[in-house]
Amino acid sequence: MAVTTFVAFAPSLQNHFVDWDDPDNFITNPYYRGLGWTQLTWMWTTVLLGHYVPVTWMTLGLDYLAWGMNPAGYHLTNVLLHSANATLVYLVALRLLRAAIPAAMTVDLLAWRLSAAFVALLFAVHPLRVESVAWVTERRDVLSGLFYLLAIWAHLRDAEVAIDVSIRRRLWYWVSLGCFLLALLSKAITVTLPIVLIVLDVYPLRRLGGDAGDWWSPRARRRWAEKVPFVLASAAVIPVALVAARSGANLASMAVFGVPDRVAISLYGLAFYLWKTVLPLELSPFYALKTPIVPLSAPYLVSGIVTAVITALAILVRRRWPAPVAAWLVYVVTLLPVSGIFQNGPQISADRYSYLPSLSVAMVAGAGVLASWRAWRGPGRSQSIAFVTTGAAALVVTVLVALTWKQVAVWHDPERLWSHALAIAPSSVVHAHLGYVRRQQGRLDEAIEHYRTASSMRPGAADLQIYWGNALAQQGMLGAAFDRYREALRLMPDSAVPHYHWGNALLGAGRPEEAIAHYREAVRIDPTDAEAPNSWGRALAQQGKWEEAIAKYREALRLRPHSVPHYNWANALFAAGRLEEAISHYRETVRIDPNAAEAYNNWGRALAQQGKWAEAITRYRDALRIKPNYPLASSNLDQALSRAGRAPTR
Repeated sequence: MAVTTFVAFAPSLQNHFVDWDDPDNFITNPYYRGLGWTQLTWMWTTVLLGHYVPVTWMTLGLDYLAWGMNPAGYHLTNVLLHSANATLVYLVALRLLRAAIPAAMTVDLLAWRLSAAFVALLFAVHPLRVESVAWVTERRDVLSGLFYLLAIWAHLRDAEVAIDVSIRRRLWYWVSLGCFLLALLSKAITVTLPIVLIVLDVYPLRRLGGDAGDWWSPRARRRWAEKVPFVLASAAVIPVALVAARSGANLASMAVFGVPDRVAISLYGLAFYLWKTVLPLELSPFYALKTPIVPLSAPYLVSGIVTAVITALAILVRRRWPAPVAAWLVYVVTLLPVSGIFQNGPQISADRYSYLPSLSVAMVAGAGVLASWRAWRGPGRSQSIAFVTTGAAALVVTVLVALTWKQVAVWHDPERLWSHALAIAPSSVVHAHLGYVRRQQGRLDEAIEHYRTASSMRPGAADLQIYWGNALAQQGMLGAAFDRYREALRLMPDSAVPHYHWGNALLGAGRPEEAIAHYREAVRIDPTDAEAPNSWGRALAQQGKWEEAIAKYREALRLRPHSVPHYNWANALFAAGRLEEAISHYRETVRIDPNAAEAYNNWGRALAQQGKWAEAITRYRDALRIKPNYPLASSNLDQALSRAGRAPTR
């Protein structure tokens, strides 16, 4: 299971970070880098981007210690975790299939194992898993999935313990509870596990239910009591998760979406993930939620009908075949935290949301294969049909591996990701991301066109006006850029962000005094933001006011320790001739951001002015190692080698 899963996702080891939360989480975030007291304190207190996931951050901190900022290492950890999850699904499926079909293990041992393998692979190599595995930010999915599956597996092991054993002596019970706590601290989506365990106790474990008296018998009461710590753990995490989501401005209020809207979105999701499981084509990183919501329109109406039919069928056959109703209940419950009931973000659905809910779908498919295998191997039946079933299952897995391999390549880099998304599901978010990619490539006309299209799709979005203005300013069209910032201020009159970007445009045009006026206003509106003081310092430095500039950099660092203020502070000290102090800040810059090639180059220049040619040469080479096509560092290196009496680089 693990090897097949690893092979399916191996191409992701060549993938980069993408501009979809990865910059905020990793590229510009110095706080997670390591496992020192400072980093651990941040990990256990932050709700960055609306998530409280301290255990996930700890694994990412460990990745940084092992790999630095090399994305291949982070992808490798994701793939290894998901491969471990495939193995756990296999172990869980063995026990659940044995409980559901007790004769399978003794009569058809091979069929039992092959069916469990099919469950694991149907879950693990399905293209819907790609977003959770190939996107570094979604480490929280594969990690919380690991602990979630361990908790279920330990619960199944505990179910094998004799009923009269004291709970204090039941090791597997405490392992299950401990893994659940780790799952909650990896991602709050696992809060529904207590309900899942209760469903499993009813079927297939049959430790609850049956005739009416079994629900509250002495034995059943013990089962209910065992779930109390699990429920309390969930109850403790839910408010933390809601506060985190609100802090990230992700959780939509009832004023935005009413009850009918939320029910419609939830029904759509229930049908969407089933459909994509059956036909995993045209998968996109972003499926836009189109507003206003019309609950009786075709997509929502069809989804509601599909959901109602499946629910009715599961209830009708529950006495003869209890598996469908148990699996459907688990599917609905595990989707609840990411359903429209708790609408989180501008998307109507997301492939990553299917990670845990897909387990029940895969389990039903495996049970179906096992039942068919056993039926066709009965007296007077041809065994060749059983082999046909096995061959069909193998073909399904092979096709899924091929589709997953192809989908992993979509996440290779931002260019490929958002170009694919534009072809599948165009939206303002997709156009905005492509606009950013084009800006990074210097293709400003295309960037401006993408921002214009995005703004036409979402005219009330101030952030799109700002991005559009930044592209215009980068092209030198300041008047048009100022119009965009002005429009953003009209849409967000109490926001510091438009003033900050307006100031940057003026500073880039060599108008520091006007820029300072906007930075001052940004600081007045939001005194906690570190970006405006940092840029304010740059404007002062441009005027030669070194001491005032340093004071602003110091303020920016007080608000948020980051590499950029250190770098700017170092440049100000360098210009003022305070070389030793400048070097200390260049050193701090590269400690926080080891890929800061410009800091290494300027550090070398400071050393060169002190006549320390050997050390300067090392720093220039560091800059060129990070950024091979860096003419200034190359020229500085040649000059330093010449002064040191060595041969130039070419």
